[in-house]
Amino acid sequence: MIWQDIVLTVVSIIFSIALIPQIYHGFKEKIGPIKYLTSGPTFVGLYITAFTYFTLSLFYSSIMALFTGTLWLILFIQRALYRKDTPTFRKK
Repeated sequence: MIWQDIVLTVVSIIFSIALIPQIYHGFKEKIGPIKYLTSGPTFVGLYITAFTYFTLSLFYSSIMALFTGTLWLILFIQRALYRKDTPTFRKK
């Protein structure tokens, strides 16, 4: 195992852990606050990154990029299912 695989894996774990509260909040509140133009390219890009890591034999990084991409896919799906914007202010 090369050190770059370990570093990339640890960073991906941190990114994944950071997304879990957002996903939980979306399910709990039945909202999809993340825009399509944020979650869509991010999960596609992470899947491509996972494939690229795999071709470089960075297997742990590949798995974690795939996992993080799947978390972004869940945020994309939440947006599609709940279709509710959270207003940042109310107009009177």
